[in-house]
Amino acid sequence: MLVGQAPGKVEAEGGVPFSGRAGGTLFRWLARAGLDEKSARELIYISAITRCFPGAHPSGRGDRVPTREEQSQCADWLEAELRIIQPAVIIPVGRLAIERFLPKLPLNELIGTRHAVDYIGGQGVAIPLPHPSGASSWIHQSGNAALVEKALQLIGSELAALRN
Repeated sequence: MLVGQAPGKVEAEGGVPFSGRAGGTLFRWLARAGLDEKSARELIYISAITRCFPGAHPSGRGDRVPTREEQSQCADWLEAELRIIQPAVIIPVGRLAIERFLPKLPLNELIGTRHAVDYIGGQGVAIPLPHPSGASSWIHQSGNAALVEKALQLIGSELAALRN
């Protein structure tokens, strides 16, 4: 199960998660984990912390981060999905999704690592990824690209084990 932040404008208009520019980056990453986009969309259930496009960021760069109230209003949807799907692997994408499952720590302490998680309805492992939108400079900071590669290797290994 992959959990993002919220639909972007392209996703809200077309109804397909991660179909915009950030999705292109995400699926290039997942290809390095051994899953082309078609396979990833067939094998991985894609969800989000919130269900609605939150609108553009006031700065004009990227999308606005959903408020805590917006996140709370949508929490029942994600909890129901977790109860029904009971994913063995959760891939939280971006800070908002990561903090839903893992402690609030710097990304360089979370990305590239595997975490046991309990969620409503089950247990699994979480392997976080940074948000692929490019709005954050985190991916370009020294050593962080290697952490993403390590995360992709972990994702590839976990998903391969599930398919066997």
